[in-house]
Amino acid sequence: MKTLATHALPRAAKQALAKLGADIVVARKKRRISTVSMAERAFISRGTLYKVERGDPSVSIGIYATVLAILGLADRLAQAADRRDDSLGLDIDEDRLPRKVQPQRRSRTPA
Repeated sequence: MKTLATHALPRAAKQALAKLGADIVVARKKRRISTVSMAERAFISRGTLYKVERGDPSVSIGIYATVLAILGLADRLAQAADRRDDSLGLDIDEDRLPRKVQPQRRSRTPA
């Protein structure tokens, strides 16, 4: 089902999905997995597999993850938004650092 979100998808996201789909096709062919076999193993129709291989944004991420797992590539999916590689997020954190750091006062408690 096409939603407003799929129509408003940024160009960079469309291109990334198209590349992902094309890479899935190549990986499937390198492994000599037919479309029939891939669809059966992923519990999806061949039509849905066709959409995945085109990078269709209306296909759930779970189906993409299943296909990648069948191809042995699911570990890379976990790296897609890895916080350690988020340069913008790291820059934002750095901008929030205090300009000065005051020494901590020690509380005096009688011993």
